[in-house]
Amino acid sequence: MTVQRFVRPASTHGVVSTPSPHWMRDIRASEVGGVVWDREPLASFQTWIDGLSPARLPKARVILRPAAIRDAVTAACDNAGTPEGPERRRLIDDFGALADIFSDVMDARWLRLRLDVVTGNACRRFHVDRITARLVCTYRGTGTQYGTSETGDDEPQTIHTVPTGSPLVMLGTLWHVRPDQGLRHRSPPIEGGGETRLLLVLDPVDDPHEEV
Repeated sequence: MTVQRFVRPASTHGVVSTPSPHWMRDIRASEVGGVVWDREPLASFQTWIDGLSPARLPKARVILRPAAIRDAVTAACDNAGTPEGPERRRLIDDFGALADIFSDVMDARWLRLRLDVVTGNACRRFHVDRITARLVCTYRGTGTQYGTSETGDDEPQTIHTVPTGSPLVMLGTLWHVRPDQGLRHRSPPIEGGGETRLLLVLDPVDDPHEEV
């Protein structure tokens, strides 16, 4: 019998980069402020999604159980007219898989799902979100950018860009008390460049009846 051994990935400025979703639970470690699952999308899938008209990209904002993500995203694809085929199924399955992983990592019974189609500068200032934690994955366009702020107000000296298709899990200000890693993030500035981003955002929700 072969025993699989996992080697803990290195952390840079409080962000762990790992080739395996196994280590996404490291977001709970005291020295970690973010985890990137560094993966490369299939070339055929990327060509497909990059070639779609922006009007055909799915949009959604809803709070639901993790098990309902696939149905919700299927409905969003239907509403947008996202073409049927293996690549669309791959997209829907990936949304569902990330919801399963993230809900397990956060022990979340409910998730807030956002599918955003972004063509301008959204949240271009480096900041920390008022949440417990968040998963962000850019399927099309430039990924989320992050860096370490020395004072909390200054722009990071070194800016990292999460690869397209790679999920980023990061902590927010509502996480339990811990040393501030100085980690800040932003949406990449794309105004005027003709770029379209497709962004998946997942937040854990404790009580859906208290959400607005």
